[in-house]
Amino acid sequence: MGSPEPVTSASTALLTDHYELTMLASALSDGTADRPCVFEVFARRLPDGRRYGVVAGTARVLDAIADFRFTDAELTVLEQTAVVDPATLSWLADYEFSGDIDGYPEGELYFPDSPILTVTGSFAEAVVLETLTLSILNHDSAIASAAARMAGAAHGRPIIEMGGRRTHEYAAVAAARAAYLAGFATTSNLEAGRRYGIPTRGTVAHAFMLLHDSEEAAFLAQVEKMGADTTLLVDTYDITAGIETAVRVAGTDLGAIRIDSGDVGPLARKARDQLDSLGAKDTRIVVSGDLDEHAIAALRAEPVDAYGVGTSVVTGSGAPTAGMVYKLVEVDGRPVAKRSAHKESRGGRKHVLRRHRATGTAVEDVVWTAAGERPVAEEYDRDLQIPLVRGGQAVEDLPTLDDARARLRRAQVSLPWEGLKLSHGEPAIPTTLL
Repeated sequence: MGSPEPVTSASTALLTDHYELTMLASALSDGTADRPCVFEVFARRLPDGRRYGVVAGTARVLDAIADFRFTDAELTVLEQTAVVDPATLSWLADYEFSGDIDGYPEGELYFPDSPILTVTGSFAEAVVLETLTLSILNHDSAIASAAARMAGAAHGRPIIEMGGRRTHEYAAVAAARAAYLAGFATTSNLEAGRRYGIPTRGTVAHAFMLLHDSEEAAFLAQVEKMGADTTLLVDTYDITAGIETAVRVAGTDLGAIRIDSGDVGPLARKARDQLDSLGAKDTRIVVSGDLDEHAIAALRAEPVDAYGVGTSVVTGSGAPTAGMVYKLVEVDGRPVAKRSAHKESRGGRKHVLRRHRATGTAVEDVVWTAAGERPVAEEYDRDLQIPLVRGGQAVEDLPTLDDARARLRRAQVSLPWEGLKLSHGEPAIPTTLL
C-alpha cells in the first residue's frame, strides 16, 4: 500500500470524524441511512460562572457545509487507510448536503437547552456534519461569549483583539471574527481583516525598541514613518522617562502611548498626570498585558482609553469551548432521546421563543417540541430561530457580521441588569421546557 495522497489545509471533508464514517458505513449497510432525521445543537449548561452565551460561527458553519465535498484526495486517504468500504466511498464521492437548517442568528444570546441549530435531512447526510459543525460553533461561541463580557466591562472603551500569537494560526482568524462580532473594535490579525473586513490596528513590540541604540531613536523612526498619531510603547525601560521622550519626539499631538506591563492602573494614573503636565492632554493611554474581563472591569475608574487583549480572549477566558452537543432528536417524525445519567436529551424537534416585558427586558425562553402546541402568543414574544438553509442551499439575505454585532448589542440591553454581572450566578434568562 502506497502513502496516502496529501490533503491540503483547505479541505473540509476530512474535518469529519472516524466514528461518524463508521456510523455512516453501518447505516448504509443495514438500510437505515436514508431515514429522515432531525439533529439539534444545544448546550446542557453554560460554562461555570457565565450568565449567558453568545452564538457565533453560524455563517462559518454554512460556508463549511457548502464546501463539504469528498474529492479524489480525501477519498484516496480513506481508501488507502481502509477507513470505509467501497460502497461507502462511492456514497461519499457524491456527497452534497440537500437538507434544511434552521438556527439562532449570530449575535443572539443562548441559554441551557437552547436549540441553537437544527439540521434536517437523511441520517447519512446529517451525521457526517457533527464534528465540522461543533468544532466551529463551540470555538466561535466560546470566544464571542468571553469577548462580550470584556466589551461590557470596557463600558464603551475600545478593545483591540491581539491574540494571534496565543492560539492556532487558523483559530486566530476565527477568534478575531468572533471577538469583533462580540464588540471588540479592531484586530491586529491582518488575515481576519482581509477575509472579514474587520478594521486592523497595531503598534510595535519591545523587539523594535531593543533593535535601536536608544529609546529615542526607536521613537524617531516610528514617528517619521507613521506620523505623530501613532502609538508609542513606553514601558521597555522606564515608563516616566519613556513618556517624556515620546512627547519630546512626537510633540503634544502624539496619538497614544501603550503600557504593556506592571500594575497598569496606578501606572495609567501617573501617565495621565505626566502627559497632561507635558501638554499632551489628548494623547490616549492604551494598556495591554494579560487582561481579561475582570481586569478590565477593575480598570474602569482609571484614565485608560483603550485595551489590548490577547490570551484571555482567544482561549475563551477560562472556557475554551461552549460545551455544545449535536444530538439526534427525531427519526421518521418520531422523537428519540438519550437517557444516560447526566447526559439526558429531550426528544423531538424544538421551537423556541423569547418573552419580554413591555420595557424590552427579556424574562423567559420558552421551548416546545414540534409535536406539542405553540404557547399562547403574548405581545412581546420573539421567535429565535431563522431559516438558514433550504434544500441544501443557503437562504438569501442572511444576516451579515455587522448585523450580528448590532443584534448582540440589542440583546445585551434586553438582559435583566443582574445578567450582565461578572460574578457567578444563574443564567440571566430561565428556560421553560413545555
